[in-house]
Amino acid sequence: MTSVDTRPAGVAGDRARPRTAARPGRPGGLLSRARGGLPTLVFLAPMLVVFGVFSWLPIGRAVVMSFQRTNLVADPVFVGVANFQQVFADPLLWTAVQNTAYFAALALVFGYPIPLVAAVLMSEVRKMRGLFSALAYLPVVVPPVVAVLLWKLFYDAGEDGVFNTILGWVGLGPFAWLQESDIVMPALVLEATWAAAGGTVIIYLAALTGVDPSLYEAAEIDGGGVWRKVWHITLPQLRGILLVTFILQIIGTVQVFLEPFLFTDGGPANRTLTLLLLIYRYAFTNSLGGDYGAAAALSLMLAVVLTAFSVLYFRLTRSWSNA
Repeated sequence: MTSVDTRPAGVAGDRARPRTAARPGRPGGLLSRARGGLPTLVFLAPMLVVFGVFSWLPIGRAVVMSFQRTNLVADPVFVGVANFQQVFADPLLWTAVQNTAYFAALALVFGYPIPLVAAVLMSEVRKMRGLFSALAYLPVVVPPVVAVLLWKLFYDAGEDGVFNTILGWVGLGPFAWLQESDIVMPALVLEATWAAAGGTVIIYLAALTGVDPSLYEAAEIDGGGVWRKVWHITLPQLRGILLVTFILQIIGTVQVFLEPFLFTDGGPANRTLTLLLLIYRYAFTNSLGGDYGAAAALSLMLAVVLTAFSVLYFRLTRSWSNA
């Protein structure tokens, strides 16, 4: 008579399968828990060293210098917060703050929507889209110094200047673009927008490829025009990208230096003096060694303000960006 094993299959199988000895536990440190362990850190080590030496080390050195009186020639002297007090007492600080805010506001009003409009228009083009994309990105390829020197020729105040010649055809001008205090800042913003918009256009074009075409088809069936499709489909789909490019534009424009430095050197009458140009003056106006302590103090203040603004911005827009 055959006996039947009435135990659960798992129990009966325990006797049939030999038990394997438990593997000895490995050290529970960070290296063993990290994916890849030691080989990953070996590959990361060169990048971490380069990043630390060329990024974090200068930042730490600047923080130390902000509390010192130094010109990098004589021995530094610890002065506490005297550099910060000196910067706050400088009347040019508030002029630079106002000019920087004015530049950032103009760049935001004119420079922020232009790449988006250009990207939407190019996304609607069926032929030669690659050519238009290349033309839009071309200003980014031009070296910034070369671009500024080229635009200085365009801004020639004489009647034979490029822009004055074009405006002369319709009976306008000539204008002293870089010498008149009322129009010099918009002139700088125009060149800066031309130079930087191409990169943002490419970002928007790449993001538009991820928008479901069926949404536009449904909008067309419902009789929606271009404006309705942009407002109700394109902008909501690009919400996350728009938030990132917005904060990046603000950070970039607040740190504007090249255009005021090469176009006007802060003139006329300090109307284009920006924060970074003021930092440059603190550090390099004296051939025997500038006031690097004051320059580092203003740099640290600007970094703290931008960091606080960025944190507050992302906190306020977190729910909207994830909606």
